Formats: sequence, structure tokens, C-alpha cells
Amino acid sequence: MKEATIVGAGLAGSLWAVYLAKSGYKVTIFERRSDIRLAEITAGKSINLALSHRGWEALRAVGLEESVNELAIPMYGRTMHSEEGELTYQPYGQEGQAIFSVSRGGLNAKMMDIAEKEYGATIKYDHQCTGADLENGVVYLTNKATGEKLEHKSDIVFGCDGAYSAIRYKAMQKLDRFDYSQDFIDDGYRELFIPPNPDGSYKIDKNSLHIWPRGRFMLIALANEDGSFTCTLFMPFTGDENAFDKINTKGEIDVFFKKTFPDFYEMCPDVSNQWGTHPLSSLAIMRCYPWTSGKVALMGDAAHATVPFFGQGMNASLEDCHEMGKLMEKHNHNWPVIFEEYQKQRKPNGDAIQELSKYNYLVMRDYVADPEFLLKKKFERRIQELYPSKYVALYSMVSFSSIPYAEAWEKGMEQKKYIDEITEKHDIENLFEQNKIDELIHSIFGVEANA
Repeated sequence: MKEATIVGAGLAGSLWAVYLAKSGYKVTIFERRSDIRLAEITAGKSINLALSHRGWEALRAVGLEESVNELAIPMYGRTMHSEEGELTYQPYGQEGQAIFSVSRGGLNAKMMDIAEKEYGATIKYDHQCTGADLENGVVYLTNKATGEKLEHKSDIVFGCDGAYSAIRYKAMQKLDRFDYSQDFIDDGYRELFIPPNPDGSYKIDKNSLHIWPRGRFMLIALANEDGSFTCTLFMPFTGDENAFDKINTKGEIDVFFKKTFPDFYEMCPDVSNQWGTHPLSSLAIMRCYPWTSGKVALMGDAAHATVPFFGQGMNASLEDCHEMGKLMEKHNHNWPVIFEEYQKQRKPNGDAIQELSKYNYLVMRDYVADPEFLLKKKFERRIQELYPSKYVALYSMVSFSSIPYAEAWEKGMEQKKYIDEITEKHDIENLFEQNKIDELIHSIFGVEANA
């Protein structure tokens, strides 16, 4: 039996263990942390994740869809909260389409259970990777509990150990001509928590992603299974009228939330007490190439860490597993060939999701509060309803299809320019009011081969 080593028992590592085990490999996972399943997993400890089409496809391919579905809460659109407390709703896709709120910790624990108990993977906790021999498939480790140093050799090795990957840093980055960059954005994030009502019910619609867009910063909320919401405030660290360095005392926190997010403050009057319990964290985009060398490959955030604003970091990582799995079958476990095709195919998509994530931050914190932007989205939605084979909006391409990220990014920017040109020529708002918008759409798309 061939042996495979995975460094990192996170979402990509635990899912990839299932793919490998189902294909007949003896799988050992080394994880730097202790077993997260032994700690109490509570809401508000980690950004909730948005599971969409690509992630579901990757789970479905190895039979995990049903198990994960138990954890998932569908979100059919965005609900925007104005400073006056007015709500505006924007559907994500066509009727019935949704992305799903899932707890990172809950999902990770579920997938680790499945990898171990159903597919026989071995997970060794408290093992810190200190380096690797890329050509010979050897991983060097230190047992954090005992201080023991050990080596582990296998036929293939996968670095699934996240944005600050030890496999990448301790081994890949020592290669000649290895490209690497990390770009921290100016904004950080702090997590908060809306508790459930006394009867356990939700205080706001659980089937929406809630956004409080405020131009240069924003607050978001995603539902948890227990009636609560995990909330995240994204804001500049410094240098802005509203920045984390301006909010320090309980009084400053209360004043900021009362003024800026009044309806949130009503639901969460103890926000100043929560403030110090969740750390202020940074966000970075990390790029590198090559993603493979010798017997070792990087997957997930280790290869293409991004910022969370399109909700695609996890989905892109799970899609890595799905695509690598297909290549494993296509090339009959010929790993040099698999690795080469994998990195050439996935690298442009890794770059594209990073660009998409940065772009969508502008959309979420600023544009969704802009009536002109919302009108264009409404127009796009109607085009897609009438001509689904000719026009798929950018958000739908990314979240509700398997169109490669690179293709979606290029096509989406072309469409943005196209929609801008149409709306400059025509009074879209007036045409909607007069119920004549379909006539315009038919006149344009009925005669064009492609939008």
C-alpha cells in the first residue's frame, strides 16, 4: 500500500485525506495543534464560512455532502442594514439558490471524524513541521508535548497547513527561483456575537448574510445553529476616521456602535464587554509558485491564501482537492505528471480568486449601499432570468458554478464594463417603473450571440 503524508488537519487536509484513503493510500496527517474536538467549539471563535457550489461538489465527490448538510444554514441573499435601521434585500442568484453558513470548527471536526473513523486516516496532534526533504518525501517534525524530533517518509507529501505553511516556509521557499509574496491589507477584523432570543430563536433572518455597509468599513453577521450569529467587524487598523486604534475604552466602543450600527447595538448591548474577548486579527493575500517540487505539493491556503470577502477561501481549497482527485484518476497515480498539471491548472485560478476577493470587499462595504449599484444588479438579474444561456452574473459564476475562477474574473470585468455602457445610454430605473425593461433586454440580447 502506498503511503501519503498530509501536513495540516484543517479543512483541506482532512478532506484530502478522505480522497487519498478512498483511492487506497495509507494516510498520516500531522497537525501542529492539539485535537480541536477535545475543546469546546463555540460560535464567535472563528469566522463562519460560506459553503457554495464548488465546496459542495468537492464534498459530493467523496460522499460527504449529507454529513456536512447537517451543519449548513442556507443564505439566499444579502440583507443590508442602513444607519437608520432600514433593510434592503438583494438575492444572491436565481430563485432557490443559496450559499450556506457553516461553523469552521464544526465542519473541521466533522471532516476529521470521517477521515479517521470511516477511512482509517491517522492524525498525530501536537506535531510541528520543522522542514522537509522535497525530493525524497521526508517530513521533519517535533513532538511539541515531548520535544522528540522525528522524520516521516512516504511516497507523497501534501502541505495543507494554511496561510503560514511550514512546508512552504521551511522547505519550498528555500528552492532557487521560488516566487513568494505576502500582502497584508490595511484592514483588520474583530469578531462579535449576537446571542439568540431567550426562547432560542433568531433575532434577525437566519437565511440572509447580514451586512452593515459603511463605506470604508463594514460589519457582517452569519447565523449559527443555536440561534446566535457570528459577526465580524472589518475596519482599518489606523489612519481613518473610523479605525480600530480609535476605539479602545468601553465608552468609545459603546458610542461607536450606538452611532454607527444602532440596530446591531440594540441586539448586542454588551458589545463593549465582548470587545476584549476576541483578538484583533490581520488579513493577508499570499502568492507563491511553483506549488509542487519533488514529492511535495501545496494545497489550499498554503498555495493561495486570500482575504474572506467573496466567501471562497474554503471553497477554493476544497476545489483543489476535487481537481487533484480528478487528476489522480486521469493520470493513474503518476504523481510527477499530476503535480505538473495541477499547478498549471490551479495557479491562475488561485490568483483570480484573490483578485475577486479584493474586489468583493469594495462591493460589500460600499457598493451595496449605493442605489445605482443595486439598480445595475437588479438589471443583471433580470437579464440572467431572460437569457440564462447568454448571461451569467459574476457572483453566480463564482458561487453557483464550476466556471474556473480565472475565466469568471475576466468575464465578470467585461460584463461590468458592458452593463455600465448600457446603463449610461438608457434610463434603466424609468424602464423598470414602466415595466419596459424586458423590451430593452430583448432588443439587446435577442439579437446578440453572446453578452
